[in-house]
Amino acid sequence: MPSERLQYFDRFLMEYQFVRASEGRGSDDPDYYLALPFRDLTGRNPRQWAIRAHTFRYIERKIIPDLQERTEPRLRLLDLGAGNGWLSYRLALRGHFPVAADISVNSRDGLGAATHYLAELPSLFPRFQAELDRLPFGDAQFDGVIFNASFHYSENYSRTLAEAVRCVRQGGMILIADTATYRTEGSGKKMLEERRASFIKRFGFPSDGLKSLEYLTSERLEAMAHPLDLTWETHRPSYGFRWAMRPWLARLTGRREPSQFCIYTALVGVK
Repeated sequence: MPSERLQYFDRFLMEYQFVRASEGRGSDDPDYYLALPFRDLTGRNPRQWAIRAHTFRYIERKIIPDLQERTEPRLRLLDLGAGNGWLSYRLALRGHFPVAADISVNSRDGLGAATHYLAELPSLFPRFQAELDRLPFGDAQFDGVIFNASFHYSENYSRTLAEAVRCVRQGGMILIADTATYRTEGSGKKMLEERRASFIKRFGFPSDGLKSLEYLTSERLEAMAHPLDLTWETHRPSYGFRWAMRPWLARLTGRREPSQFCIYTALVGVK
């Protein structure tokens, strides 16, 4: 990344890494990384990793086989917002060719932590420090792009999606996973208010170093897909009974609607 772009992200990265460390992300134990997303050996964030595990299993069993039929058995996949690289690791174990990209490169929670996967992989997948809207890849280079719990960090959904589409071959796929979705804009805005108040109370700052858009609605999805001639397919993995009951409990208690995690896929160049 150019130095001026790194400078642009300085405040965000400083706050993000502080928050992640406070939340117990990362570990001194290499086995922690090898167990993700199926087990959180620190015990600090088991519910969040359980969601990631359900999402990955759904992608692995329901989505990747369809993409393989359309393209190649061994897929070239771009893992955007890769974090410590757990998704790329899992894809590489299954014989695919992942490339991991993130702006965070530290050795605990960023791309630097991916070196732990050499314990199970013969060679490490490529890693690039890159931002969502300026990807250092050629046109039509990948069979698929996966936004790995990362699309909501975008400051401009249309621009971010267009850049991802540029990197995908015709017939390939865009996949957005684990970004909070709400039925209404009002619920999303209320979540942001609550989140910022919570961060100020807990950390002393609102964690708004980026103007991230933070959530999706059906209107937002349609608005960014239409100019690119994309059609979204919505997938709804099961996250268990308690998760399914959250909207009902929110109505009973008069609270705002809770976020939902869907998986959204769209084929590039296919009408």
